[in-house]
Amino acid sequence: MSKLPAFADENLLVGVATSDDAAVYRVTDDAALIQTVDFFTPVVDDPYTFGQIAAANALSDVYAMGGTAKVALNLVGFPGCLDPSILGEIMAGGAAKVKEAGAVLVGGHSIQTEEPLYGLCVTGFVHPERIWKNFGARPGDALILTKQIGSGIINTAVKGDLASEQAQREAVTVMASLNRRAKEAVEGLPIHACTDVTGFGLLGHAVEMSEASDVTLVLDTERIPLIGEAEDYAAMGLVPAGAYRNRGYYLDKVDVGGVRESMVDMLFDPQTSGGLLISLDADAAEKAMHRLADAGLDTAFAVIGHAAEKSGKLIRLV
Repeated sequence: MSKLPAFADENLLVGVATSDDAAVYRVTDDAALIQTVDFFTPVVDDPYTFGQIAAANALSDVYAMGGTAKVALNLVGFPGCLDPSILGEIMAGGAAKVKEAGAVLVGGHSIQTEEPLYGLCVTGFVHPERIWKNFGARPGDALILTKQIGSGIINTAVKGDLASEQAQREAVTVMASLNRRAKEAVEGLPIHACTDVTGFGLLGHAVEMSEASDVTLVLDTERIPLIGEAEDYAAMGLVPAGAYRNRGYYLDKVDVGGVRESMVDMLFDPQTSGGLLISLDADAAEKAMHRLADAGLDTAFAVIGHAAEKSGKLIRLV
């Protein structure tokens, strides 16, 4: 990215400078366009489920910006040696999630690759004055997480034929669930910052939020929702390589205190299509939790900590 020229436009409201979840470009005084793209290789064996997860992951960036998804394009890489019906199932799963999002799928682009790749380029809209950014958290804010973590560890356990059916089902539910209902549930509340938790893990994304907001985020590790059995697998050493990369990059910015090692691994675990991490006025936290409960989410959610005046490390685990 350092090799790219800087682009300036008075209507570019969110660009690459803040490492946010998507770009936002003002179209009118009342409407701004959200643009994002994401794709990856299969994280599950079932093609239809893979399509659902990849689409939910790509759509998530729009919700993390406080927006509504409207248009999607398929991004496909597929080996010539595989049955084309597999690709049909992948795209059918993706299309189902686009429809669930209330958006329209209008085509896409495909190339031949050595292994399958699938994702979406998504366009959404948001009011220019109601954009959620990954910075702006204020001391005293409550922190809410809208999905349980541990999908990377569960997927690692699956590869070792050690994950239970129940753990696999829960992980798929988490990864394939849209963040739409969570976003809509808390819309209108005094939200100061928001991001979705993906490849950098909960701690990586929390570091980005705290650093950009010039605060310290205090996370209560006993309140963070986990996918069942995931920490047990972490304690067994079934930790993906991405978690170690995240640890190497972010650990010096985190005060882990006396938190057990398996929980630290969970917090660095790279998530696929994770939940929203929301920083909002503490007085609105109870209302947000009631709204999330009323929304009937298929995932767990909880108040997992608070923002404090910056002191010492960017993140403090308790």
